[in-house]
Amino acid sequence: MAIVTLRPPLRDLAGGLREIEVDGSTVEDVLRSLERSHPRLAGWVLDEQGKIRQHVGVFVNEDRATADAKVSPGDRVHVLPAISGGNGQAEVLVGTRKGLFVLRGPKGGPMEVAARRFDGQTVEFATRDPRTGRYYASVTHGQFGPRLFITDDPTAKEWEQADGPRFPEGDDSAVERIWVVQPGEDDGVLWAGVAPAALFRSEDGGASWALNRGLWDQPGREDWQPGFGGLALHSICPWPGDPDRLAVGISAVGVWLTDDRGETWRHGNKGLVPRYVPEEAREGSPDLCVHNMHRAQLRPERMFMQFHGGVYRSDDAGETWLDIAEGLPSDFGFPMVIDPRDPGRAFVIPLVADRDRVTPEGKVRVYETLDAGDTWIPRSDGLPQEDAYLTVLRQAFGRDGGDPLGLYFGATSGEVFGSADGGATWTTVASRLAPVTSVRATT
Repeated sequence: MAIVTLRPPLRDLAGGLREIEVDGSTVEDVLRSLERSHPRLAGWVLDEQGKIRQHVGVFVNEDRATADAKVSPGDRVHVLPAISGGNGQAEVLVGTRKGLFVLRGPKGGPMEVAARRFDGQTVEFATRDPRTGRYYASVTHGQFGPRLFITDDPTAKEWEQADGPRFPEGDDSAVERIWVVQPGEDDGVLWAGVAPAALFRSEDGGASWALNRGLWDQPGREDWQPGFGGLALHSICPWPGDPDRLAVGISAVGVWLTDDRGETWRHGNKGLVPRYVPEEAREGSPDLCVHNMHRAQLRPERMFMQFHGGVYRSDDAGETWLDIAEGLPSDFGFPMVIDPRDPGRAFVIPLVADRDRVTPEGKVRVYETLDAGDTWIPRSDGLPQEDAYLTVLRQAFGRDGGDPLGLYFGATSGEVFGSADGGATWTTVASRLAPVTSVRATT
């Protein structure tokens, strides 16, 4: 039997099931069997002629599939919304040192500022949960500290403030910065990563938050050292379809893995080389400065990482890592994006290491790999190539998940660049904003 994986809203029509075993020798057979076993799904994926609907993506294992594609027992059939449709319009959330800018306009083209919110405050991160359509903004006030805000409309003047994340009474700690908000695999579940290096979980769509004690109470935490940007938990990688498994990246304490929803944790650092540590002290060093980390949706055991000196790939769910930086002008950088529909495709924006932290040679280039890091291709058509010394921060590179993939990144110069064709060509979609801290395209 084949295994069909579903995401909302299809999951809701199948009684909340994430995975369903069904018979069938072709994709159409499998989907028809799925419809028979769950009649509410009829017509959602296949049209009346038995063809896959235009704006639905179906994959067999890692490969995009047509309705007549062969399916073998044990194959995984993924059903995903293909965000290539719609009216060709895009929405991009741009966090800056001076508020949140909601950009709207043609995909990859010049965009207008539809709204500016949280004036004068640093918006560390803003995103939309594709499961519910709700928006989240992590906002740090210069005097009054960090807050998380929620809304169903990013242009609304008033956003609801969440209850947390914050440390429980009795813990001698306070949240300094909310780095990231990540949808989980359970319905209603969200994860948040903060400084000082803690993980929080919400089970009510972000309204309230609880500290993950398993990671917070790790022995030896008192010896953890911050990166230049603080002791930050900034990367959260759920395992598609399995809410028990999670990986997080911490600057500067490496990769942590759990198989039991965060009850217990272990390191996943084999192969990482901290060149900033004296050579004789590298073996077993806990000072591992992860800059960014992502998991491939269709091949979840594959992960990509931008390290503080090194770009890495893991093919065993983060247990061990292989340096794949050869071919890049610099292996230092912060931002990273991977293609949700291609486990071998990833993008980085190299910066000069270590003190300068600007684009090498004054040229703005996005580097793409199509073979999981064996080779890298510079993508610069439409990007500044002379005297362009830009800095792109950790969360300031995002994608829309469409086909072709839409890519967007912003710089501390206040410019935002976009591509509607997977990085082949670029356009300045907004300029003269405040220094950009985060960029996320809504899906």
